[in-house]
Amino acid sequence: MPNADRRPRRRPRGAALLFTVWATAMLTLIIGGYALVAHVEHLQARNLFDTTRARYLAEAGLHRVVLEMRLPDPALRWIPDGRPYTFEIDGVAIEVAITDESGKLDLNISDEATLVNFLRGKGVEELQAQELAHAIMDWRDPDDTPMPLGAESADYRSAGYPYGAKNAYFDTVAELQQVMGVTYELYRELEPAVTVYAGRMQPNAAYASADALLALPGMTPEMAAEFVAQRREMPLGDPAMAGLLTLPDGTPVMAGGGGFTYSVRSKATLANGATGLLEATIRIGGAAANGRPFVILRWRDNENA
Repeated sequence: MPNADRRPRRRPRGAALLFTVWATAMLTLIIGGYALVAHVEHLQARNLFDTTRARYLAEAGLHRVVLEMRLPDPALRWIPDGRPYTFEIDGVAIEVAITDESGKLDLNISDEATLVNFLRGKGVEELQAQELAHAIMDWRDPDDTPMPLGAESADYRSAGYPYGAKNAYFDTVAELQQVMGVTYELYRELEPAVTVYAGRMQPNAAYASADALLALPGMTPEMAAEFVAQRREMPLGDPAMAGLLTLPDGTPVMAGGGGFTYSVRSKATLANGATGLLEATIRIGGAAANGRPFVILRWRDNENA
């Protein structure tokens, strides 16, 4: 028999090395993927923790406002004219601004002249301002007789609206969007300065924003801005300051005549930049509170944070 070839066979070393490299690469990719997922989840969890903390600190700012506005001595209370107040809670910066709702234009009470003044001050042309003022008044009045430039239910139907005039008071400021002629863009311009809680024919100048002041006779945007700047430099509760701040018609402005309903904007900013923002309208005390320190009438969370 021929001698068998007894030489050892060569092992496929190249294939084994290639398999090892491939397996190592796959394991590296898998481990790297897990590490990336873990890192992303950590960042998401951290972001959620920070934003949640900031949001509740902003709510703590609201409760601080309630505490300050319930002080027995009016001279010690914060002034609710929109000026900012800053403080810290647990090392986090909180900024709050309070506006007495009496300083806004009441959609349910304001007369035609006040509405037209306000709309013109916000840049609406004269004719359109009159049309919108009449439409607002037709929306809230109990009859179906349109004002000369207004709109009642028949006009809404003719224009293709799926609803008619409410013929009752505004329940919320957001209803203004349903009034014929009020676009969303216009509503966004008007919304910060209007309310349904003031119960006054005109905004209370002691607390009104520059926008709301435009509803007063003879007021221009420049005069309103200067008025607000001067008001924030004066302790309006001091009798010695009475008469130093006047409206365009010469009427002196003094603190007082406000209510117990306030709009509050509270923003918390953490050291890493995370923020929490809330905007609320609250009523302090009164029968509706039923023994509670305040009642929430409107609430918006983190919309612009």
